[in-house]
Amino acid sequence: MSSWNPEVDYSLESFKKEATLLLTRLKDCGSLEQARENAFDWVAGHEYDPDNLTDKLLPGEIIRRRDCVRAFMSIIKPSSDKKAGFSVTQAIWDIARGQARTDLQAGFFAEIINMIMGIEGRSLFSAPDESKLSADMSGREASKVRSDELDKIWEAAAKKMAGYADGLTAEAIQRRQARSEQIIKALGGQSENWDNWRWHVQHVLTDAESVAKVVGLSDSEKDAILRANKCNLAFGITPYYASLMDQQPSSRDRAIRAQVLPPTSYVAEMEKHRSDRGQAFDFMGEYDTSPIDLVTRRYPAILILKPYNTCPQICVYCQRNWEIDQAMAPGAMASEEKIEAALQWIEEHSAIREVLITGGDPLIMSNERIEKILSRIAAIDHIDLIRIGSRVPVTIPMRITQNLADLLGKFRQPGRREVCLVTHVEHPYEITPQMVTAVDRIKRQGISVFNQQVYTFFTSRRFEAARLRMLLRRIGIDPYYTFVTKGKEETGDYRVPIARLLQEQKE
Repeated sequence: MSSWNPEVDYSLESFKKEATLLLTRLKDCGSLEQARENAFDWVAGHEYDPDNLTDKLLPGEIIRRRDCVRAFMSIIKPSSDKKAGFSVTQAIWDIARGQARTDLQAGFFAEIINMIMGIEGRSLFSAPDESKLSADMSGREASKVRSDELDKIWEAAAKKMAGYADGLTAEAIQRRQARSEQIIKALGGQSENWDNWRWHVQHVLTDAESVAKVVGLSDSEKDAILRANKCNLAFGITPYYASLMDQQPSSRDRAIRAQVLPPTSYVAEMEKHRSDRGQAFDFMGEYDTSPIDLVTRRYPAILILKPYNTCPQICVYCQRNWEIDQAMAPGAMASEEKIEAALQWIEEHSAIREVLITGGDPLIMSNERIEKILSRIAAIDHIDLIRIGSRVPVTIPMRITQNLADLLGKFRQPGRREVCLVTHVEHPYEITPQMVTAVDRIKRQGISVFNQQVYTFFTSRRFEAARLRMLLRRIGIDPYYTFVTKGKEETGDYRVPIARLLQEQKE
């Protein structure tokens, strides 16, 4: 196993094979603390490299080993046990002693196997084969050899990326056109409705029956939606986004489906905390960082303003799943009194330089409401940047009309105040000609468009995110930063092992 692969079946037996040296160190320990001490010693032994392994490793492998050492040392600390409510050290010690553990799944073994491989200097990623550079080779001769190796690396990466479908190919465009016609017919619409964003908002799919009319569902997918509805769990898919799904599940659309079709494990965890979701799932601590209604402030100069508490489409991994209303729920719009109170509070705090308008999806508000809020923020002297967080370029790109683009653009005053849009594009298969048009309208106003990718298990195959980033740049969206689904128990199925995250940094 030279690299982490989400399709590999990591098992206890493969773990025992790959972790032999560590397990031997822990086998005869008489207590958890002794096992922890021995584990630290084992890691430190590799960190300080008494066997001069560094001389045999490529520069990238040395960095990878350093990162794996730091990560492993962090997760075996007593404080990590306490914070996580789970002891990795205890689990490894139990395995070393032959104690049965039924709670350890493939994700655990993938995590630790690949971290151990990195610590022991076993390659986790491709790098130029510098062994082909002889000791007396330098200058142009050495450069050509290295360049040839870089070509090979790119060839391998490009081969991986070519395996991920995007929505800009002629085949995909034709397939989505046929899907849109099927959906319009199923929902009783007319062809001219498809380009009307209000039609999509009015026909958001919020239950298993409506989704099944337009998309083939497995039994588990259907059951999860039914359970979500019963426990009042926010759920919704726009007709447009449903057209991005293949009629039946395929390798092309698995990441698309994973955005909105909740796994049963997610629904079960949300059911369990039906009455205390705020306490159970507010992992960002927004409850304790809201000095006034509609405002979250966690940084000195930046705050979040949430005037609209719903979206036309609900992402399973939403970090505000504990407070978001049902898709397009009535009453999601905050009262004018609350909005004005929040804006007055911002006006009174001159340290605030940037306002992020999010929610909910603020671009689902009417142009009139958007203009009123933006005008009020623009009138505050100390605000330098208005940032709008919205996923409508992905879920209803036809919402970005020319009128809306012109409206947003008029609040830019170069040298005085900037406006930018931040969205979430998760996979190349989400990118369509309609999205390209929406982004172009925004960009022509001088407004930057950034992407925050939520990096999940379903978007984490080798060079899958790299393919997305390259395509985003081509359509005018700048890759901004990447979230990982840490800290939220209900989205455990979406987590990516630390080893893969480290590998992704190199890609």
